[in-house]
Amino acid sequence: MDNVNGDDGLDKGADRDDMPEDKIIPKQKPAKKKKKNRSAFLPLIILSIAVIAGSVGGFFFWTMSDLPRIKLLEEYIPLESTMVYSMDNDLLAELYVERRTFLPYYKIPEHVKNAFIAVEDVRFYKHNGIDFVRIFGALLKDIRARAFVQGGSTLTQQLAKMLFLKPDRSISRKIKEAALSVQIENHYTKDEIIGLYLNQAYFGTRSYGIEAAAHTYFGKNTGDLTIGEAALLAAIPKAPSTYSPVKNPDKALARRNLVLKKMYTNNLITKSQYDKAFKERIPTSYFSRKYRAPYFIDYIRNELEEDYGEKLYTSGIKVYTTLDSKMQSSAEQALAYGIQNLAKRGRKQIQAALVAIDLKTGGIKAMVGGTDFRKTQFNRATMAMRQSGSSFKPIVYLTALNNGYTPDDTILDEPISYPGKDSGDVWVPKNYKKDYHGPVTLRYAIAESLNAATVYLANRVGIKNVVETAKVLGITSTVQPYLSSAIGASDVTLIEMTYAYAALANGKRFNHTFIDKVVNRDGMVVEEAGYSSNNVIDPDIVGQERELLRGVIENGTGRAALDLDRIVYGKTGTTNDYTDAWFIGFDDNVAVGVWVGRDNHKPIGDKETGAQAALPIWMEFMKNIHPK
Repeated sequence: MDNVNGDDGLDKGADRDDMPEDKIIPKQKPAKKKKKNRSAFLPLIILSIAVIAGSVGGFFFWTMSDLPRIKLLEEYIPLESTMVYSMDNDLLAELYVERRTFLPYYKIPEHVKNAFIAVEDVRFYKHNGIDFVRIFGALLKDIRARAFVQGGSTLTQQLAKMLFLKPDRSISRKIKEAALSVQIENHYTKDEIIGLYLNQAYFGTRSYGIEAAAHTYFGKNTGDLTIGEAALLAAIPKAPSTYSPVKNPDKALARRNLVLKKMYTNNLITKSQYDKAFKERIPTSYFSRKYRAPYFIDYIRNELEEDYGEKLYTSGIKVYTTLDSKMQSSAEQALAYGIQNLAKRGRKQIQAALVAIDLKTGGIKAMVGGTDFRKTQFNRATMAMRQSGSSFKPIVYLTALNNGYTPDDTILDEPISYPGKDSGDVWVPKNYKKDYHGPVTLRYAIAESLNAATVYLANRVGIKNVVETAKVLGITSTVQPYLSSAIGASDVTLIEMTYAYAALANGKRFNHTFIDKVVNRDGMVVEEAGYSSNNVIDPDIVGQERELLRGVIENGTGRAALDLDRIVYGKTGTTNDYTDAWFIGFDDNVAVGVWVGRDNHKPIGDKETGAQAALPIWMEFMKNIHPK
C-alpha cells in the first residue's frame, strides 16, 4: 500500500522521472516561491550587515578618536612630595597631596619587581601589552563561575588605565586600554614600564608609589625591603583597604602568602627564601612621617605657599632650611623642662615659646611655638601678640645711646606724673618693688629693671624716637607712641623681639630667614638664601649696649645666667599681674627669645616673673647647645 502520509515518502520512492506529471508540478511551485523570497531578502541582509559593520567601525573610530598621545609619557611628571630638611640634612617633614617620592626603575630591586609580576602579571616579560593566554584563561574561569571572578589585565594595561583613563567598566575604556598598552610596549622597555607602574600605584593611606609605601608600612627605603615585605606591598594595590595589614591583618597575611607562593612556583625565589619570607611578621601600625619641629614647618609652609602655591605639594622639590636639628631638640627639651617645673609649682595649662636666631646669617636655628602641636597649632612664637614688658627696655636705652648718652650717665628714678593716653589723664609709672632710688646710672637702671627711670629716659629722648628705633631694629608690630610703651605696654611677637635682640648683639638687622636653598626634582638650585643684613647700629654703640645687657646678668634680674659656662647678655620681662614672662638674650653665636604665659591672658601665678618662669628655659637651652 502506498505511504501517502509518511514523513519520508519521497526519499524512499523511485526516481522522480517515473512519477506522473500532475504530481510533479505541485512539488515544484513551492520551490520557486522560496527562491523568489531569498532574492527579496538578500539586499536587506546585506544592508543589515553593512549597518552593523558601520556601527562597529564607527564605535571603534569614535573610541579611538580621542585616544591620548602615548608621547605624553615622555613628559610624564607625577605628583611628588616636597621634602623639607634641616641645615644638617635631617628630614623634617614631607608635604604632599599624594604622598609620593619618585624612584627610578633602576633603583628598584629585582625581588620587589618580581613580587608584583608574580601576583599581577606573571607573563609580563612574554607579552606585548595584551596577554591573550591570560585573557582566555580568565574567560574560562568566569564562564565556569558564571561571574566575573578573574580579570585579564596586564601590568601595562593597568598602567595605561592609571595614567590616561577613567576607572569605568565600559567597552570603550577596555578598547582604549588595550590600544594604549600596545603603544606603551612599543615605545618603552619592560623595566621602564614596571618602574612607571610601581611609581604610580596606590597603596592606601594617601601613599602613592613604591617608595612612599615602603616608608608608610615599614619605615624604610624601597632598596631595603625584604622579600616578605615586598610581597606584602604587592598584595595591597588590588584593594588597599581590604588588604591593609593594619586594618585587616588576616586578609593581608593571606594575600601576602599567596604572593610568596606565586613567586616560588614561578621560580622567582628559592625554597629557602620562601620559607624565610613566610615567617616574617606583617606590620601592625603605620610608619607615618610626623613633622619634626612642627611649628617651624607650619610657619615656613605658610610662607612658601605664597611663592610656590600648589607646586609646594606636587613638584617634588627639596627645601633645605636654616633649622639646626640638634638645637631644635634642645629647644623642645628646654620648654618641656620649664613647663614641668611650673607644673610642680602648681602652674597648670601654661604655654611657652622659644626662637633661636643665628647671629652670623639671621637664619632661624630653632623654633617652638607651644607645648603640644597636636592639641593646638597656634604658633606663639610668630602669631601671639603679647605685651613685652621690661624686655622692651633695651630699645629705650639704645635710643638714648644713639642720642649721646653713655652707660654711666644718670637719670632720675622717682614717681613722676606724666600725661596719660586721654586728655586729663595722669600716669605715674611704678617700680616692681615699689621703691625708688633717685639719680641712677643707665647701667644700674636697666640692670635692676627700674620702670620709673626708664620712662623718665624715654620722655627725655622722645617716645617717638623710641618707636622709630624699634622699627629700625625690625619690629613691624605697631608700637604705640605713648610713654607706657617704653616699659613694654605695646603688643609684639616673640620672633620680632628676638630679631631685634639679634640686631642689638651685632648691629645688623636681618630679614626673617628660614630657607637655605630650594632644589627642584632635577637637582637644580632654584632658590638660594641671600642672608642679607643691614648695619643699623654703630659698632661703638653696639659695644655700649652689650655692656648694659651684660650688667643685667652680672648685677641685675638675670643673675641666674651666671651659672652658664660662657658670657651671655640679656633682659628679663614681666607684665602686669604676672601675665607674661620673657627672657631674651644672646651669646656670640645665637640670639634666643623665650615667652611664657597663658593663651587667655590670665596671670601665670604670683611672683612668676621673667627671671622665675622664662629665664630657666632660656638657660636650659643655652646650656645644651654648643657654640659654633
